Amino acid sequence: MKKLQRIELLKDFIQEAVDRGATSVQAVHEYIADLPFEALEQTGLLTEDKTGLRQKQQQTIGVVYDAIRRINREIGQLISDQFENLEESTEAAARMAPEPLPPAGKPAAPRKSAAPKAARKAAPKKAAAKKKAG
Repeated sequence: MKKLQRIELLKDFIQEAVDRGATSVQAVHEYIADLPFEALEQTGLLTEDKTGLRQKQQQTIGVVYDAIRRINREIGQLISDQFENLEESTEAAARMAPEPLPPAGKPAAPRKSAAPKAARKAAPKKAAAKKKAG
């Protein structure tokens, strides 16, 4: 496995860990944030008509952690795009690199033409000179 592929695999692993971590922290956050509402309900200080506050709080918490997961995905995509650009530029540079020089004392190998043989035209032949009959 290439070094770049290992790094991208590590990026995917970290991205997945952040996503799972955000989901776990969200669940704990929602549980802890709900405790005061439960206590107020049990004492009768929080009536049914005021439970909208609890729902608003849960929605707000959800929006925050959804944003964290969305940003995590976008950063992961950005990094993946950069890996792809790096791979493409490396391949392009390899294709454009000059051919290495032959060792001293050895003739260079002939370069292959990019045009297929059928497309190449032979140089026109000179007309043979006619001999005068005399």
